[in-house]
Amino acid sequence: MNDLEVAAADGLRSLLAVVPAIQNLDVSIQPAGPDRRPDIVARFFVGGRPRILLAEVKSSGQPRHVRAALHPLGQRARAVAQGVVAVLIAPYFSEDARALCREGGVGFLDLEGNCRIAFDGVFIERITLSKPAVVRRDLKSLFKPKSARVLRVLLRDPRQPWKVIDLTRAAVVSVGHVSNVRAALIDREWAVADPDGLRLTGPDALLDHWRDHFEPPAGADERYHTPLEGAAFDAAAKAALGLGDGPKAILASHAAARWIAPFAPAPAPVPRLYANQEGVARLRAALQLQSAGRGETVIIRQLDDDGPFLDAIEPAPGVFTTGRVQTYLDLAASGEPGKAAADHLRRETLRW
Repeated sequence: MNDLEVAAADGLRSLLAVVPAIQNLDVSIQPAGPDRRPDIVARFFVGGRPRILLAEVKSSGQPRHVRAALHPLGQRARAVAQGVVAVLIAPYFSEDARALCREGGVGFLDLEGNCRIAFDGVFIERITLSKPAVVRRDLKSLFKPKSARVLRVLLRDPRQPWKVIDLTRAAVVSVGHVSNVRAALIDREWAVADPDGLRLTGPDALLDHWRDHFEPPAGADERYHTPLEGAAFDAAAKAALGLGDGPKAILASHAAARWIAPFAPAPAPVPRLYANQEGVARLRAALQLQSAGRGETVIIRQLDDDGPFLDAIEPAPGVFTTGRVQTYLDLAASGEPGKAAADHLRRETLRW
C-alpha cells in the first residue's frame, strides 16, 4: 500500500462512520499483486443487510483518467454481487470529473472533501470550494505566456487539427511547451489527439477556465494625455499601428473591441494599446502624447512577451488589434462594463 491508498481508506472510513444507518463498518486496503482489484473494500450493514463497497484509487482525478476507470470499476462491482457500491477516490476531482462519475453511476470521494455516494436510501454529497495547490499551479501554468501562445493558435479554429511540429512553429515555442499543453488539454478532455493531430473538443470550457484564471500580459503601463479625439485620434493611431519587424503597436481591450464587435459602455473607457519599445516611441509621436501622472487619456502597455502580437488581427484596413480571444480576456478582466462588452464579443465572434 502507499500513502495515497492509506489516505483514501482513512477518508472513506471517516465519511461512512458518521452515517447512523451504517453499522459494523470495516474498511480494508487489498493486498498488493498483479491482479489486485479493487484497491479498497468496505464491508458494512445497512438496515440489517450486508453491503459491499468497492473503491479504486487514482493518482489523478482528471476527466480522461476518470472516464477510463468508470466502466471497468462498474463491471467489477456488478461481477461481485447485485447492489455493490462502486466509488472512485483521487486527490482531487474537478467539476467535470465529478459530472462524469454522476453520469456513470459511480460514487466519488477526493481528499479535498468532495464526495457523492448513494445507496439504500443513504445519500452523502459534499462539494467544497478548495483546490489543491498543485491543481491551482497546473491551471495557472497552462495559461502562462508561452502556453497561452499555443492556446491562442488552437482557439482560432478549434476544429483544425495540429501536428506538434506545426503547432510549435505557429506559436513560436519549443516542442516541450507544446507537449505540456497538449497533455494538459487531453487530460481535461478539452482536446483529443488522433492521426490528423491535436484539436480542441471543449473550446468553451477552455476559454471559461482561462477567463477565470486570467492574468493580463506582463508589461509596464505608461499613461499619457493626447490632444487628439474622435476621427483625429483614429487617423493618427492608424498611422502608428503595425506588426512589422521593428515597431509593434496594436489596440487592446475596449479600443480593440470597438473594431471587432462594437459595444458602447458609458462612459467610454480610456483607450489601451499594447506595444514593444519601438512601438511606444512611434505611438508617442503619432498621437502627440505627453506623460500624465493622472487624468490620462491613453494607456500603453509595453509588453514583456510578444505572444499577443502573434495573434493580432486587422478587423479594418490599417487597424491592428489584439486577437478575439485576447480581447475577450482583457475585457472580462477590466471590471463590470468590460464584462458586458466581453459577453457581447463572445456571442458575436467566439461561438463554436
